[in-house]
Amino acid sequence: MTGTRRNFIQLTLATAVPGGAVAQTRPRTAVPWYLRTYRWGQTNITEKDPLRYDIAWWREHWKRTEVQGVIVNAGGIVAYYPSRFPLHYRAQFLGGRDLFGELAQAAHQDGLVVMARMDSNRTAEEFYRAHPGWFAVDAEGKPYRAADKYIACINSPYYDEYLPGVLREIIERSRAEGITDNSWAGLDRGSICYCSNCDRKFRAKTGLPIPRRADWDDPAYRQWILWSYERRTEVWDLNNRTTQAAGGPGCIWSGMNSGSVSSQARSFRDLKEICGRAHILLLDHQRRDDATGFQQNSDTGMLIHGLLGWDKLAPESMAMYQAGPNSFRVASKPAPEARMWMIAGIAGGIQPWWHHVAAYHEDRRMYRTAEPVMRWHKANEQYLVNRRPVASVGVVWSQRNTDFYGRNHASDLVDLPYRGFTQALLRARIPYLPLHADHIDRDGASLAVLILPNVAALSGEQCAAIRRFVERGGSLIATGASTLYSEWGDPREDFALADLFRAHATGTRLGASEHRKWASGAYHTYLRLSPELRARVYGPKAGDEPAPSGDRHPVLRGFDETDLLPYGGMLDPVRTDPGVVIPMTFVPPFPVYPPETAWMREPKTTVAGLVLSTHAKGGAIAYLPADLDRRYAKDHLPDHANLLANLVRWAAGERIPLHVEGAGLIDCRLYQQPGRLILHLVNLTNAAAWRAPIDELIPVGPLKVKVKLPDGVPGRSAKLLVSAARPAFAARQGWATFELPSVLDHEVVVIS
Repeated sequence: MTGTRRNFIQLTLATAVPGGAVAQTRPRTAVPWYLRTYRWGQTNITEKDPLRYDIAWWREHWKRTEVQGVIVNAGGIVAYYPSRFPLHYRAQFLGGRDLFGELAQAAHQDGLVVMARMDSNRTAEEFYRAHPGWFAVDAEGKPYRAADKYIACINSPYYDEYLPGVLREIIERSRAEGITDNSWAGLDRGSICYCSNCDRKFRAKTGLPIPRRADWDDPAYRQWILWSYERRTEVWDLNNRTTQAAGGPGCIWSGMNSGSVSSQARSFRDLKEICGRAHILLLDHQRRDDATGFQQNSDTGMLIHGLLGWDKLAPESMAMYQAGPNSFRVASKPAPEARMWMIAGIAGGIQPWWHHVAAYHEDRRMYRTAEPVMRWHKANEQYLVNRRPVASVGVVWSQRNTDFYGRNHASDLVDLPYRGFTQALLRARIPYLPLHADHIDRDGASLAVLILPNVAALSGEQCAAIRRFVERGGSLIATGASTLYSEWGDPREDFALADLFRAHATGTRLGASEHRKWASGAYHTYLRLSPELRARVYGPKAGDEPAPSGDRHPVLRGFDETDLLPYGGMLDPVRTDPGVVIPMTFVPPFPVYPPETAWMREPKTTVAGLVLSTHAKGGAIAYLPADLDRRYAKDHLPDHANLLANLVRWAAGERIPLHVEGAGLIDCRLYQQPGRLILHLVNLTNAAAWRAPIDELIPVGPLKVKVKLPDGVPGRSAKLLVSAARPAFAARQGWATFELPSVLDHEVVVIS
């Protein structure tokens, strides 16, 4: 420890005097606060707010919106209390006020849980000048900056010694139940820090110097990636030890996390490791984008709870303002847009948390948006927590696949295939579970089908778990490069599960010399269906149409009037084993323009687009060299979604537990509690389904619903938690049936 740093820490600790608001005595309960605080509110304080924070009004708003916990800005980049740390920058207009302490005291008096919010990864220049060795630097030794702030190095004493002192101070002053941090993970993957702290620690861990550049094939860079992940996990553990030592076992630290796996990977936050440690997981995941829709939020809830467990809570910051690329932080988001994001999250198991930036707004519309959703949640909370999802399909994912196969192109190589397949399942109203590749043995026993949407980088043990699933009679659908790479992203000579796919990599490429170059490209390509039927279908005849022979496979149901499907991608030719069914083959590119040239140069090939077989243990196996999951995410062609859904229905057989008939785009999520089922139907049918924001809700209906009744659910009646109606209901041969006349934004059905 340098003399300067030692003197600084000794000075700040020697002048420590507990102060600020003291929590009121509240009744104790056997259930910890982090397992029973279902509704949250946050006013993200600006530096001007100490002059205009109407605490009395906000206390009334807390009551109106039924919040049980509030998140209150405490310190980090900006302190909202008189910190004892001389370099802890105080809000410009704070004066002598302890705004954080006042708010914490008010919340505690109202019986609310308080989580103190930090935003801690950067500081003002004064701090940097006092401790330059605590800050991240580039290869030339220049400090990394964000606007006028300096970014602290996550391997420095700033994280190991200074921040723990701030955490202790906040707890001593406020008796906050916990602390959260919006920017706790330091530099992201796009920047390598070369400070002395990083150099020393990385050499001690690996014996290697810090890599000079990002090179995924460099062993040092790979080790740096894993080391960077480990450090974030260490910080998580350190901060929890600190808060629990200061405030007791229930005083926990929980840094905010993204709902995007790619975002988590870029910032070295390992979702699996974090969820394995978290008492509660706070999601900083505020909005949809045009590519993913509201359904992204219900998928996020399912994915997070698959790691966290369904007995824990995952509240999410839900913006009441216009969040997005053009973020209007003090203007109201259209109420339908904010409401649908909240409802979609609740359907996926997320707890609602309204979020405003600033304590005073001239646009008052935003204050009305959350209240009806929060009140409905309060009235029906017994059905919205402590439940287990019901599904027969698991969609496999892995953050390491995002890292070491996706690398710098994870959006195209990993995110799009996952999104395409899950969008197709949503469109077909087939319930599914996101399933981590490490949890197949643990959580896959109840599933009928595993889907690998271009899950290319898998370890030998992960592949063995998939093999065990199939040996137990499960079905498997895999696309693209699934299992073709090791966990490090190194190519294998053949698919690790080639014997299950009954297809083998040949190492050849069509249309491009480098695999990842064309992964996101678009081509004028098609898939030919077999057997060809156009000779007997209405349309002109050329005289060379092949005579129809035999019936088509069930996966081609609904395509009887076409022998071609649009594709738009490229694929790698595979060698197939004898006895497989190949119902689709590849038609290579031909010109699009001028129209006179748009005719097929090679109308038929033997290049397989889909390979089907049946395993000896009875499960169906489908391997799709044609990456229709990726193409569907990019092009939204109904043919692609229908084919993917057909594959799942064929592979699952009779084990899909839900059937919903009727028009509209509806996100269906099914859960079980003792003695009852809970079905969420979120109506995504609107004029802005793929382009935010929406400002109008469009009802759909009638919907005919059929639900498989599991053991322990008698199926005597159904009630609707949104419309408060009781539909006509029947149960026969293990299935419950009923009809919903209309659904506006959502409906929740309880079957008991």
